[in-house]
Amino acid sequence: MYDKENDFEIVPMSKGELARLYAPDLTPHSAVNRLMKWVSLHPQLSAELAANGYRKTSRMLTSLHVGLIVKYLGAP
Repeated sequence: MYDKENDFEIVPMSKGELARLYAPDLTPHSAVNRLMKWVSLHPQLSAELAANGYRKTSRMLTSLHVGLIVKYLGAP
């Protein structure tokens, strides 16, 4: 899947991979913490992720999860 509006390819990836795209200047651990903080600040995003199988302990994100994050946070 491809998000034409943001010119970003929506593919399955690890939480760490996506987090580093949003915050390449941070350590991988800090980048994941920041991304998850951003997600937690959007209750509807958190709800949609949970409704589609995402769990806090998930390490991998499906293309649907990535697409939802990009929809709410914008492309990295």
